[in-house]
Amino acid sequence: MTSFADLPIRRKFNILLSLLLLVLFLASALFTYQRQKSFVLRFAVDNARNFARQLIETRDYMSSVVRGEPEQNYNLVPQVVATQVAKRVTQNTKYYLRQVSLRYRNPLNRPDAYEAEQLKNFSGQARPREVYGVLDSGGKEVFRYLQPMIATQSCLECHGTYESAPRFVQQRFPPGHYSYNYKVGELIGAVSVTIPMQDLYAGLGVNFQLDLATRGAVFFLIILITGMVLRRQIVDPVKQLSEEITTVTRTGDFQHKLPRHANDEIGQTFSAYNDLMDELARRTLQSREADERYRLFIELSNSAVVTFMPDGKIVIANQKAEALFERSRQSLLGEPLFAFLEDDAQFRRLLMPGMKEKEEDVPVTVRGSKGKLTEVLVSVTASRTDREPLFTAILREKETT
Repeated sequence: MTSFADLPIRRKFNILLSLLLLVLFLASALFTYQRQKSFVLRFAVDNARNFARQLIETRDYMSSVVRGEPEQNYNLVPQVVATQVAKRVTQNTKYYLRQVSLRYRNPLNRPDAYEAEQLKNFSGQARPREVYGVLDSGGKEVFRYLQPMIATQSCLECHGTYESAPRFVQQRFPPGHYSYNYKVGELIGAVSVTIPMQDLYAGLGVNFQLDLATRGAVFFLIILITGMVLRRQIVDPVKQLSEEITTVTRTGDFQHKLPRHANDEIGQTFSAYNDLMDELARRTLQSREADERYRLFIELSNSAVVTFMPDGKIVIANQKAEALFERSRQSLLGEPLFAFLEDDAQFRRLLMPGMKEKEEDVPVTVRGSKGKLTEVLVSVTASRTDREPLFTAILREKETT
């Protein structure tokens, strides 16, 4: 299985960018969901508050302007009018609006458990304020809102003492009924608003899905465009540079140049590569010329000349060396020079560290491949290279007297 480090640069970048954008996408999606959910909740609160205020203002207005009319028409009772208004203003919405009270007269105004708890809390507060929240009701989320209703002076015309109440009220509710004896500023009840959150979430879901689709498309375009730019500006040039280096390594041809299209880091790298190729070509030419001059020099020499490595392996030999060692020049390459010496101790001393770079006239006996023994005088010269030293030995046959 290919490790991540061995993947191509473009694939690494695409993976990392995709992971980064995925994290950003999920974080953005979560933020968007929470923001839209908060927006829907604020929308529900604002609408519930407006509905409740309309109902309370309607009730207060009817209480202040209606006098004897309810005796002739029960539908003009402020509480009844407010109830009818509540039905009208919410008939085209998902809101359920009603009046509730702990001292209810109409069974339809009987509070449920949540409303009764909030009404008790209102009763214990000097200045009760609206409450709202999202509750679980039968496995479904429901938005609940309650705004307290406070008794005004006009309310006491019907809900003050029994004696001061209108005749139609006295006929409906006997003395001692809890419809009487309210005081100004006392809690009468509350306006209760209910709406299933499923309907609100439905609208939220449509917007959320649309937003996710839009953000997903934007992130995909970012990955696509960024990947294309990365490939064109970085990956392809780096790949081209890698292929050129591989070609030069394989062929040794330094004439290939890379076109420079910009002055950015990639363009500067291409320029540096081209300069390097020019320098390598120049040095290679100089090296070849030096090698050619050296080969010509040793070929013209009257003595056997061999160049060898510290372990004695021969790397260069001239024609005179072929005759001395009784081997062809090609077969001498890679052979240890020490194998042709009868007593190589004196010769090896010349190669020891600390010796002078050049020492002449060391007598040694050379044994050719066919057994011929030749007395020679050896001088060794050491030369330094980038890796290890090379030695050149000149073997001159002793003159006979």
